[in-house]
Amino acid sequence: MTFATYTRAAETGLGLEFSAALHQMMLRFADYRIYRATLKELGKLDDRTLADLGIARSGIRAKAHEAVYGTRD
Repeated sequence: MTFATYTRAAETGLGLEFSAALHQMMLRFADYRIYRATLKELGKLDDRTLADLGIARSGIRAKAHEAVYGTRD
């Protein structure tokens, strides 16, 4: 009796690179959506509330960026 086996090697090369790039792009897009939501929420606040938080209206973009991506170097 004869047995035939087919073993497929782990996928490497271009397919794996494409998968990693797609995953990275999805993560970046998710961060961008959080950034946009943070901008929207901070933009809804009145000046007094922003002052209580220690944020100037002109600094909303910087604070949203810091909240999502970390500090700017």
